[in-house]
Formats: sequence, structure tokens, C-alpha cells
Amino acid sequence: MKLARQTIKEAARRKVKMETVIKKNTFGEKLIWIRDKLEPDTKVLTGEMVQKLMEEYLGRFDEELEQIQLKHSVGQRKGRQHASREDVIQMTISREKEEYETCGIEIVDILNPIQLEMLRKWDGNLGLVQNFKITRYSRKYLENYKPPKNSRSAKLLEEIEGKPTVDPDKSLQQEMQS
Repeated sequence: MKLARQTIKEAARRKVKMETVIKKNTFGEKLIWIRDKLEPDTKVLTGEMVQKLMEEYLGRFDEELEQIQLKHSVGQRKGRQHASREDVIQMTISREKEEYETCGIEIVDILNPIQLEMLRKWDGNLGLVQNFKITRYSRKYLENYKPPKNSRSAKLLEEIEGKPTVDPDKSLQQEMQS
């Protein structure tokens, strides 16, 4: 009886450990994909740029799905060839789109220039993922994103664009007080 309980506990530990490894690998693949898609000369990202990157990330399987559809249309078979791969892709796409539309996709805080530079220099070692600041980006958040007025991002954007970043609410309040 005691041996059976111990065996069950060990199996449960192995299962949890394996799930953690799979989750870490999936997250690492996401970060590598994002890192590889970043433009090397960009020092700071805007909300629009990150939104475009997220849209591209969500569409990363489009080409593979087109290839599968092409094979379906050309083949003489009645069954669905590559059905399991197609189903996995469809489930992944729907889950990630739902995440993006609701609570947000979890990635490195690439709106922070320091984190952006860390991601660029990252060698893909999953043990170093814990050094990143992880943030969830949703479509709504990115559409309404404005860098904090005194942040490093705002100062870099100001240098790049040549115009100060102004908080419209504060400037409106100042006009009303005058």
C-alpha cells in the first residue's frame, strides 16, 4: 500500500515536471519568434508596432494552413490528410486569438526599451527567461497605449520623432485653468 502511494506520487511529480518543461519550451519558442521578427535598428517600440507584431504572430500558421488546403484540393483522397496537424493549428490559433482579444498574450515587456534590448541579446537559453519582465498585451491595451510621460520610452520616442510626448488630459486641464 505504501509503495503504491509512493509510486503514484512520483508519477504525479514527473507529470507536473513535464508540463512545466512543455510550457517553458512553448514560451521560449514564442520569445524566439518575436525576437527574430524585431527590426534590429529600432530602439523603442510603439503600441502600433507591437500590435502589428502580435497580428503577425497570430498569423504565423497561415502559410502552413494554405499548404494543407492545397494538398486537400489536389489529392484524390476523400479523407483529410494531415487532419491532426490542421486541428492542432486551428485550436492554437483560436486559443491565442481569444487570449489576445481578452486578457492578452503573455510576452516580454517589449514596450520597455531595456527589456527590448535584453530580448535582442538573449541567446535562447530558457534558464534566463526568469530575468525578463513578462507582460500581457491585449488588442485594446495596445490600441490605447501611450508611454508614461517621464519614462525612458517617452524620451526615446521624443528624440526619434523630434516632438515632445504630451498627455492630452493634462494639457487640456492646463488650458482650462488658464
